[in-house]
Amino acid sequence: MFQKEQQLIEDKIKAYSSAHGLPLAELKWQPIPFAGEWGVSTSFFQTAANEARAGSGNPAKGTRDYRKIPVPQRAQEIAEQVKGEIGNVPGITRVEALKGYLNLYFTTSEYARRVMDEVLASRADFGRGAAKTERVMVEYSQPNTHHSIHIGHARTTLLGESLARIVEFAGFDTIRATYPGDIGLGVITILWAYDKFYKGREPEGVHERGQWLLKIYAEATALLEPKENETSEEKAKRETYDAERREMYRKWDAHDPYVRELWRVTREWSLEEFRDILRMLDVNMDVWFFESEVDEPSKAIVEELIAKGIAEDERPQGPVIVKIDEKLGLTKEKYRTMVILRSDGTSLYSTKDLALAKQKFEEYHVDRSIYVVDFRQSLHFQQVFKILELWGFPQAAKCYHLSYGYITLPEGAMSARRGRVVLLKDVADEAVKRVLAVESEKSGNIPEAEREAIAKQIGLGALTYSILSVDNNKDIVFNIDEALSFDGRTGPYIQNAHVRANSILKKAGWLGGQVDKYISTQINDFDYELTKHEIELIEQISRFPNTVQQAASEYRPLVMASYAYDLANAFHSFYHAVPVLQSAQADVKQARLRLVAAAKQTLANALRLLDIKAPEVM
Repeated sequence: MFQKEQQLIEDKIKAYSSAHGLPLAELKWQPIPFAGEWGVSTSFFQTAANEARAGSGNPAKGTRDYRKIPVPQRAQEIAEQVKGEIGNVPGITRVEALKGYLNLYFTTSEYARRVMDEVLASRADFGRGAAKTERVMVEYSQPNTHHSIHIGHARTTLLGESLARIVEFAGFDTIRATYPGDIGLGVITILWAYDKFYKGREPEGVHERGQWLLKIYAEATALLEPKENETSEEKAKRETYDAERREMYRKWDAHDPYVRELWRVTREWSLEEFRDILRMLDVNMDVWFFESEVDEPSKAIVEELIAKGIAEDERPQGPVIVKIDEKLGLTKEKYRTMVILRSDGTSLYSTKDLALAKQKFEEYHVDRSIYVVDFRQSLHFQQVFKILELWGFPQAAKCYHLSYGYITLPEGAMSARRGRVVLLKDVADEAVKRVLAVESEKSGNIPEAEREAIAKQIGLGALTYSILSVDNNKDIVFNIDEALSFDGRTGPYIQNAHVRANSILKKAGWLGGQVDKYISTQINDFDYELTKHEIELIEQISRFPNTVQQAASEYRPLVMASYAYDLANAFHSFYHAVPVLQSAQADVKQARLRLVAAAKQTLANALRLLDIKAPEVM
């Protein structure tokens, strides 16, 4: 909001530091919460620490040894010295050096006006960060094919999509990627059972076929598992089935035409359902990696790692391994030893993840790679990243595993093998159904087709926020009644703030061109005593750009989810306490309408980063 003034002050600080030999650290400005006035602040603690590490100061200033001066004391000295160099800057009411910080304060009315100007001029780009030099790939939503998409998949999908939107909005060139598991013994199990018992009996419909494959998996698993008091005939039959299944896997690996075509057709049924779910969630993948496609390249990589002395080949008696701790020179076990190829020459997840990372770095020129995968893979990714480091990829230092906890049911963990899952499509349909039931009573004047579109926005918003508002490291016990509740800290509560703001602007005739009129006119508004509700709302709006950067740097959609609720809460309080259309003075009414318009836009921007729609009515 005060970029020009801030840049002018930064230039003065840099000039002073250069003239006095100060090893100036990066200036990081943070907003000062309102306490009678607004401002921004930066500290000199890192600069003082840099100076202490460097030893004595500038000889021209004496022989003072900065290593002997406490960092907080020296930071305060620097702040006071810099303050003396700044002088008067238009727009800045006062400059303060306090406890190692340099604080800049603004006129309250001027600050409020500039916040409104920036939001209403930038609109959907308000809060967007400057373009960064790094390319980020976010890999998420990796279901196995030949299954159906359940509520557990919703967590990786929504976490990943929200994170991709946040880092992209923060200024990073962002690629969305997914890595479905389309081969393995589980996939072959379904393929075998389908071919033996169900071929030609598949139902019509995208979701019906996907869900049918999941049922086949549960039934096939029951056939192949040992049972209590199993007779010799039952055991022989089960072993015959298992042998048939493994023979089919061998044929797939040998590129048998019949098995490969069977696999291709059934895989496409799963992918059709997956793509439809992604469309429903407004997720658009840029890159599709498949486990089957990295199997052969991964084996060649193993040979390269052996040749480089990174991996040790213990075949045929043992597997190919990387002794990570030993290669890193660690005396205490931390990363352990990782197997990257079995003794029989077949690949593992580790083999394929190494091949996939190489492809990301070399083909897609990725600088940062974020893996949104559940917590059980934490050690696995630590090991993979360290092998990439040993291999010589500098990007390894910027690989990040965004782990998340389970989504379980009140009766226990979900299990595709047991057929005990809650399908995502069923939850989404139930959400829309519940919202429609309420909307039919409250919004009878809205056409039915429009009501259904609104119900989808609200229902999916409730589901999405119920997942993103929980710390990713915590488990979620999924209860459909709680997830679809519209009371309290929920998606619909935030959406309703946007609707209320829209309603005020609509009544004022402030939608569309009228907002443009007040952006282009120089207005000296907010020059009156603001209520506490106005101050809190302005404060929340002004925090949005920094919140975007924080959520992106920490890889935490929860930061944005919490912010969206706080902003909505501030608006609801403002809505109930502060008259807008009924304001007695014209200039106050105009200022408050601008505040409502800015709040509406910021709510829409925050919701968009959470992959939640911002309805106009509800």
